[in-house]
Amino acid sequence: MKNISTDEILSETATFYLSSSDFNGIEATELAKNFGVEWCELRGPICKLIKKNLVGIIYSDVHAVPHIIRTGFEKKEDQIRKLKSADSVQSCIYPSTKYLELVVDRNGYAGKPYQLLLALGEPQLSYRSFDLSVLELYRNDPRYRYECDDINGKICVSSDGLQASDQVYLKTFGFSYDRNGNRAVGAFLCYLSKLSSEHQEFWSSKELPNDYILHPDYYGSTVRGVWSQRIPICSAILKELYLVNQMATAMERPHLFHQDYGKYGESKPRKFGFLIRPTLEEFNDFVLLFDKMISENINKGFFQDDVSFEREIRRPDGKIEIKPIGTLQALDEWIRKVFIPDDGWEIWDNNIRSLKKLRRMRQKPAHAIDVNVFDQKYIKEQKDLIKRVYSAIRTLMLFLENHEAVQTSNIGIPDWLRNNLIWTK
Repeated sequence: MKNISTDEILSETATFYLSSSDFNGIEATELAKNFGVEWCELRGPICKLIKKNLVGIIYSDVHAVPHIIRTGFEKKEDQIRKLKSADSVQSCIYPSTKYLELVVDRNGYAGKPYQLLLALGEPQLSYRSFDLSVLELYRNDPRYRYECDDINGKICVSSDGLQASDQVYLKTFGFSYDRNGNRAVGAFLCYLSKLSSEHQEFWSSKELPNDYILHPDYYGSTVRGVWSQRIPICSAILKELYLVNQMATAMERPHLFHQDYGKYGESKPRKFGFLIRPTLEEFNDFVLLFDKMISENINKGFFQDDVSFEREIRRPDGKIEIKPIGTLQALDEWIRKVFIPDDGWEIWDNNIRSLKKLRRMRQKPAHAIDVNVFDQKYIKEQKDLIKRVYSAIRTLMLFLENHEAVQTSNIGIPDWLRNNLIWTK
């Protein structure tokens, strides 16, 4: 029987960890094989190392893939208890942060702060939070493929026109919040560590204090593997537009909206989402886009001959002037002509006012040059506007659902939309 020292085990474990592709733990069987001993001969010295916080073991009954430090280690007592009885195939051994702090050469990770954190033993699914403006570079540059639904997103290269250091792939990012509800970007170390050194340093320059909590749905889906029934509100609006058009088809009419952005929102405008910088300019840009998606997107052909788009207006001099009406006025008149709500018109009155308010807000920045300002109030104003428009399109959709032709079709409103299971943050 060989007498393997704790120092030898530490060195072998750390060497494997730091030279592996993804900071992997060494399997118990491989560690024993490297020393030419049976696994049972290593249990004693490993137990001592665990007690001294110098190594840790991850078992497959805790993580299905024990080859990475996903979220951390169990308590020492639990590791030791399993060490005495567990099948060696089910475990991987890691050097601890305490030991890695002593042996890692930080110079080898210059310009790669997030890779360094993994080298020092931080869990792969540890996350850091960043100022929202970190996303502007990728969202505003068409050479990147930027996808985001306000809960999670991803970034990758969509063009060959970028130098190697800028060819970014971030498999997933999410959002996080501080105790006051302020929003930030949240990203896991395992994905940040894959960025080039230039982009790791860029993200590092935008890093915020570590007192932000991940959005519950993002944490649930990425860490716990639990999918929520709630949907981000901007995604819900896109679904409403799609369903309204499907209902129009069932009514044998042209689509109400020229563009509905796809069944799953796959053609969503790049900047349709919560602000990532609370400035007047970005807020106005969003209002312009939003109105284009709603009132400017309404198809006059839907109304057929039910609504006249011209009005005779008597001028003060007694002459008659012909004036056109807008798409929202046409929609309002058509709804009142075709439907009779059971509980009166108050809800629709409020909703059509919300759509007209969006239209007025769009007209102001379209004809003015404003001094750009930074103010957190635009975050609140945008969310309030989005919620109002979501409610308006939802009410429109519920009106159309009562149409005889729609009722006999197989168009179904998803339970999450019918029950208003929407994330508004």
